[in-house]
Amino acid sequence: MHTREEGGDRHMTGNFHVAIAALGAALAVGMIGAKASEAVGRNPGSSTQVMVQSILSIAFAEAIVFYALFLVR
Repeated sequence: MHTREEGGDRHMTGNFHVAIAALGAALAVGMIGAKASEAVGRNPGSSTQVMVQSILSIAFAEAIVFYALFLVR
């Protein structure tokens, strides 16, 4: 982040929204992975279905970062 001074006031500039989106996506991916591991541990026979749902959920969570990068600017 950069700071810019205008008339004695300091303004924070930069891509704070991207940082928040990346943090949210990282937390979401971690939670998805943890819950998927729990689900497969409880029911090993459902590992394929859980893996497919996990991959889709992770892709949607990561899409948030791309929205922040390209659409918010």
